[in-house]
Amino acid sequence: MPVSKRAKVVHESKTTKKSHKEQTRRLFANVQSCVSDYEHLFVFAVDNMRNTYLKDVRSEFSDSRLFFGKTKVMAVALGTTPETAFAPNLDRLAPYLTGGVGLLFTSRDPQAVTDFFSSFHPLDYARAGTVSPRSFTIPNGMVYSRGGEVPASEDEPLSHTVETTLRKLGVPTRLVKGRVILDMEGGYPVCKAGETLDSRQTALLKMFGVRVAEFTVDTKVRWSREGGEVTVLDRKDQMDVDAD
Repeated sequence: MPVSKRAKVVHESKTTKKSHKEQTRRLFANVQSCVSDYEHLFVFAVDNMRNTYLKDVRSEFSDSRLFFGKTKVMAVALGTTPETAFAPNLDRLAPYLTGGVGLLFTSRDPQAVTDFFSSFHPLDYARAGTVSPRSFTIPNGMVYSRGGEVPASEDEPLSHTVETTLRKLGVPTRLVKGRVILDMEGGYPVCKAGETLDSRQTALLKMFGVRVAEFTVDTKVRWSREGGEVTVLDRKDQMDVDAD
């Protein structure tokens, strides 16, 4: 009988998964390929990492190539010594390829790249362990949904349904005729500037719509294919180099 041409169900457990070695080899080859395809290479670091905003960066640089993670593989692909460098002076980037850093290959004007990252710093809700850049206090009296972040005339009273949650988070509120009331002279301090936030504080900040985590991309060093020029962009890194 002829072989049936009907579609067959293939269970995921039987599909071939990409091996770790294959992914590593692909990353290695892609990084080296980009060295020849683009004029400039930036090493950048991300603070308050958010995938949503990293996708925005990828979208902005759709004509470029961005790699993030697996720094050891990227460092080996570029070269860690003058003898192993894939192109002149690429080995000088190796000291910067540690921690949460990535590579951006682009042929755009270098100043345009640094200008974009200087102006791109969206705010998001903080996670536990984040250092708060500012203080936030819930004002005394009727509690509003933005906790005093906007004028009361532009805000609305906090829903009575979350009053129990507020008390569980340590805020001494009570219900008066369906309104959430805070009886605390000077208000309730949620956090102070420079303080490392815990999960209770981040929950309160999110409840009142207060975003204190700033997503930033810091360009640390740039390599240019023409002449193999290496330019340190981060002032702190420049100071470290000068100190050495």
